[in-house]
Amino acid sequence: MGFADLSIDDIAAEYNLSVETVYSLCDQLNVGYKDQQTNLALEDAKAVISLILSQQSGLNIQTQDSSLKKNL
Repeated sequence: MGFADLSIDDIAAEYNLSVETVYSLCDQLNVGYKDQQTNLALEDAKAVISLILSQQSGLNIQTQDSSLKKNL
């Protein structure tokens, strides 16, 4: 398995999240890490980013639903 050139710190910065949030996502996915400078394995980085994007997508849908209900 190759390593991505992405650390936990990089992912947090890219997606405007706290390092603690990325730690929590890693824990949910059973992704091992030592500290925020840990470079993740490629598949692990993809899994974490996929989870971030799916959660952000869910938030966008909920926000849109709330906006629609206010306008009705």
